Amino acid sequence: MATQKENKVYQVFQSISGNYDHMNSVISFRLHKRWRKKTMKQMNVHRGAKTLDLCCGTADWTIQLGKAVGKAGSATGIDFSEKMLEVGREKVHREQLTNIDLIHGNVNSLPFPDDSFDYVTIGFGLRNVSDYLRVLKEMQRVLKPGGTAVCLETSWPENSLVEKFYSFYFQSVMPVIGKVLINRYDEYRWLQESTMAFPSKETLGVMFMEAGFSRVQMSPFSAGTVCAHIARKK
Repeated sequence: MATQKENKVYQVFQSISGNYDHMNSVISFRLHKRWRKKTMKQMNVHRGAKTLDLCCGTADWTIQLGKAVGKAGSATGIDFSEKMLEVGREKVHREQLTNIDLIHGNVNSLPFPDDSFDYVTIGFGLRNVSDYLRVLKEMQRVLKPGGTAVCLETSWPENSLVEKFYSFYFQSVMPVIGKVLINRYDEYRWLQESTMAFPSKETLGVMFMEAGFSRVQMSPFSAGTVCAHIARKK
């Protein structure tokens, strides 16, 4: 049974799917592409790898993974918003990529056997799930031994001045941008709330270890407002 949070998240992303990519660029000042590019460089994805992207949304990271692994590899994206997946499938079709599969599902219970993937990613999606640790455990379960799990997510900055600006931006500015540009105030209030409630990067690192990973590397970006956690499975 879906939780109240899951139902809320579902409604939010169903409603903003058509404008999601544009708004993502606006509210992140287009930095989200740079963050993902830097993270991909650290991952060092090898050709022929089998990859999985959780909460894939409109499939930007899934497509990047599909290109990185080449025709001999594969990239699977999973999301529970059908409308976000529709946008993603249009992108995959335009790119003429045949090694990408986008499926509808819930990341709390992944429909894959143990030890299936070389890389599992989740980008700006973990904050929207109902149980962070459960999803991390699912990532660990479906990874092959020696595989890599990556979470790219918002994070609280350590600098007090940056933190004040960060808090003001998410609480007061971002919802107004959503209202002005696409008449979606409440939806972007929710994105602000989920960001504010998300654990610190240190706490998330501990959760990765609790999920069974052997080591975790943390890479903060943009004054610590975003952090990539890269973890290895034993």
